[in-house]
Amino acid sequence: MSETKLRDQIATYAKSLFDRGLTAGSTGNISLRTEDGWLMTPTGSSMGTIDPARISKLDETGRHVSGDAPTKEAFLHRVMYRTRPRAGAVVHLHSTHCVAVSCLCDLNTDDVLPPLTAYYAMRVGRLPLVPYFPPGDEALAEAVAERTENAHAVLLANHGPVVAGADLAEAVYAAEELEETAKLFLMLRGEKTRPLTCDEVTELNRRFPSKV
Repeated sequence: MSETKLRDQIATYAKSLFDRGLTAGSTGNISLRTEDGWLMTPTGSSMGTIDPARISKLDETGRHVSGDAPTKEAFLHRVMYRTRPRAGAVVHLHSTHCVAVSCLCDLNTDDVLPPLTAYYAMRVGRLPLVPYFPPGDEALAEAVAERTENAHAVLLANHGPVVAGADLAEAVYAAEELEETAKLFLMLRGEKTRPLTCDEVTELNRRFPSKV
């Protein structure tokens, strides 16, 4: 796919996420791997009004080579690509229900959400919690790296989700499924629930292995 089409794809998905309230204001960012680096949404931009021509271009070392300056959270994307070498795209959102869950006490930090649905188990699977760091703190990168060796999605405490996918569509779908499961989790708190069993999850993983 040409770089022009990749830029258009980023802008289209970004607007869709913004229009459906999955991120607000100038929060959230998207990146997409190219043959010679990454394309990334610019710093301070609204995902609802991304100009494809102004999307940041970074080389394979992470150096900014063209377009507007990249998001200040570019290091989050770089570390996801480093630890998930098969990933082709990364989506970071401040989606309401995921952020709400990330603010709760006494979460299972190794796997925040139970496998309430088959689609969550297939598209997200394990969801580790990364401790809180101030926005833009690059120490967050290594904390994410420690958590993503065996997971392609993480939840940043008091912040939001970061999700990698084999391509941009897959990353977006996984981020959407994560937000819906966070919503279900909050709705069902205090109720007796029946998550999928370990055997059921194992069978799903066998039939639908992860691409990232």
